[in-house]
Parts: sequence; structure tokens; C-alpha cells
Amino acid sequence: MSDYMFMLESHLSPEQGRALAAIDQAARQIGPPLFLVGGAMRDMLGGFPITDLDFAFQGNALALARRVAEESGAWILAQDETRKSAELVFPDGVTAEIGMARTERYSKPGGRPQVEPAPIHQDLLRRDFTVNSIALSLHPASRGLLLDPANGLGDLHQKELRANSNTTLFDDPVRLMRLVRFRVRLGFTVEPRTQQQYEAARQAGIEALIAPRSLLGELRQIAREPALTDVIAALDKERLLRLVSPSLSGPRLNLSALAKLQKARQLIPFGVPLAVDSLALLLALITEKLPPKERSGFAKRLEMGKQETEGWKRLEAAVRPLEKRLKAAKLQRPSLVWEALRGVPGEQILLVYVTTKDRLVHDRIRNYLTKYLLTAQEITDDDVVAAGYEPGTARFEKVRQEMIAARLDGRIWRPEASASRTRSTKQRGASPVRRGLTALTAGPAA
Repeated sequence: MSDYMFMLESHLSPEQGRALAAIDQAARQIGPPLFLVGGAMRDMLGGFPITDLDFAFQGNALALARRVAEESGAWILAQDETRKSAELVFPDGVTAEIGMARTERYSKPGGRPQVEPAPIHQDLLRRDFTVNSIALSLHPASRGLLLDPANGLGDLHQKELRANSNTTLFDDPVRLMRLVRFRVRLGFTVEPRTQQQYEAARQAGIEALIAPRSLLGELRQIAREPALTDVIAALDKERLLRLVSPSLSGPRLNLSALAKLQKARQLIPFGVPLAVDSLALLLALITEKLPPKERSGFAKRLEMGKQETEGWKRLEAAVRPLEKRLKAAKLQRPSLVWEALRGVPGEQILLVYVTTKDRLVHDRIRNYLTKYLLTAQEITDDDVVAAGYEPGTARFEKVRQEMIAARLDGRIWRPEASASRTRSTKQRGASPVRRGLTALTAGPAA
């Protein structure tokens, strides 16, 4: 294993690792080389958390995306027929973009590019900034090979954002917003000629040419940013958020709620599966103080699809019922809070946490995020198998939840002593001695 492959595996969350493995396996079955590119490489080499996975494929990228979706249970959120790229969302919330390795030539600012398949080196050089123009080969013949034709590593070390060409920001105007986002998130300076290009583009009003779907895509990336509040505030200062909504500025921007969300997301333990629709969560908060007319036209202005719009609406409709459920006096034990929140989408939990004024609800969600999720990870499949249950049987998951509840409440889990338990054991051919029924000692009370 190359040093870069080892570095990558150490930076990925378990969910991201599974997504990468699913895409890698599907690409091997099809044949052409696959490369990890863009933000994942920048973040890995720069020592930042990896927030998205971006792949370049020297073959039919849309066919690869469809194959991954069929084999992994992921779904295709959006696809670009011009650029031959698709964005996938995996069941655990991980997103990944698979695009054809290509060149893009623009006849006018913000216009539709002329796209042609290209080798990976040309694909890297047509990208926005040098720090995003690094690739890692995943193909078996060159696995772990680093490609850096624009010296992005050097700019990472210098902590500098440099455009790949003199027309980078004019070709695709959404890169204006991206430059601000990267500058804030990474804490990098902007190279002088790139800054001059930015100022020239703004003076020419190039930002008005950002396509609605490109704007929505950038909002989706912003929603995942660890420094969410700082990024939004910087975009507001640059008067770029008004592209999303003319009223989205000043007191109506709801920065205080975004700051609460940023802190709330930090409560989620690394590596613990909690899928969150970050875009729906961001939209719910930044539109909260907008006039009704602005809110109603928001989805239309961004050309949001049905799935994206419904995710936002479902989120807002679920907040009050969930808050009411968490106020119930009967939720006196950690296991009951766990049961009330288990299976609830992460964006609903976080939105209630941010918006509730009830201290009890706030504390219960905080305990769920910081304690109960971790405690639940302590009960493994091996523990359930040791208790005499086989994976895939009707009782397997139920017993796991019983064990988790016992651990959360500081109790010792004991197997049920019923005739049905005896019959199921005999049907499996197990010994009447009931192997594995030794109680699991509980840890400290959560």
C-alpha cells in the first residue's frame, strides 16, 4: 500500500470508506482508470476533514454511476448530460460525484462548455484552482500514484489559492462563490493575479451569469462546510448571497441560528453513522426570516427538483411533532430517549436542537448525540451472535436494541426465558445449554 493510500484511509470516515470501496469495485468491473480528485485530495493533503468525494473516470461516468447505484443502494441525486457527471447519495448520507475525465472550452463567460473526453492530466488542468487539481489513481495498475500537473501541492504548502488560468472565474462564474468559500474554510490567501481576476469579474457583473442549478450545487457544498457561519457571512459581505434571494442579507440572514447549527454538528462523534440532509437543513434556517413571498419563490429560483423541495418541506413539517414527542414526561430513562430518536433523520434532530426553547428537549438531544450514539456502537454483531442469535433472523436486530437499552440504562442484559426462545434455539440446532447466554455487563450509566 502506498503512503498516499494509507493517508487516504486514515482520513475517511467508515461511511466514506464504504462509498469509495463501492465506486472502486464498480469501476474495476467496467475497466477504465478511476481517480480520486478535487476536494477530497485537497483536504487529505492539506490536513482538513474530507467533506465530499469527487472522482474522475476515463470511461462512461454515467454508466458507472448507475452501476454503483444499483449495487450499493445509493441514488442519483442529479446528473449533467453535458459534462457526463452524476452526484450520488448513499444510504448513510455520504455524497460522491463521478465525472468523465474531460476538457471544457467556453466560447463566452458562463456559457455552455464544449466538452470532450480527455486523459486525466488534461482534466486536472481544466479545473478551477491548483489545489483542486491533484489526483490519486485507484486503478490496480497504478494504485496510489499521485498526479499533480499544476503544482497544487506547492500551493497547499504555501496556503495559497491560485486559479488554473486567466479565464477560470469568467468561464464558470459560480467559481466566484467557490473562491470565497475556500478562502474562508481553508484560511488561505488568494494569489495576487487570481485576486485581480476576481475583482475584474465582479466589476463586469459576471456573477449574474451563474446558472440556477450551479447556484444550488454551491449551496449544497456550503451546507456541508465545517465553518458554515463564517462562509455565509463572507458571502454576504461580498454581496453574493443575494443571488440566492434578494432579501437574504442583514438581520434576515439568521446567522445566529447558523452558529447554533455549526456547534450542534460538532457534537456528533466522528465515525458514528448519522445521515443528515445538510442542504434541507441550511435552507430551513436561512429562509426562516424571509417574507412569505420570498420563501415561496425560493425553490423556483434555484430550479430545485421534486426530491430536493420535498426534503425541505418534510423537514419543516416534522420539527414540531418531534419536539413535542421529546417533551414527554415518560422519557425518564436514556433508553427511552434513544428509542424516541433512533431512526429519526439527522436533519430533523439538529433542527429541533437549534430551534427549541425547551431546555429538557435540548438536553435530551445533546445526550443522544454525545453519549447514546457512542454507547450504541459498543454493542456489536458479535455480541448478539454470542447471545445465540444468527444475523438475518427476525430476532437479531430486536435483541441488539434490547442490549443497547440495557447498556444505556446501566443494567445487565438478560435473555428472555420464554417457550418461544427455547423453540427458536432448537430450530437452529443449538445446544439446550443455550450457548452465549452469559449476561453482558453494563458500562457506566450514560
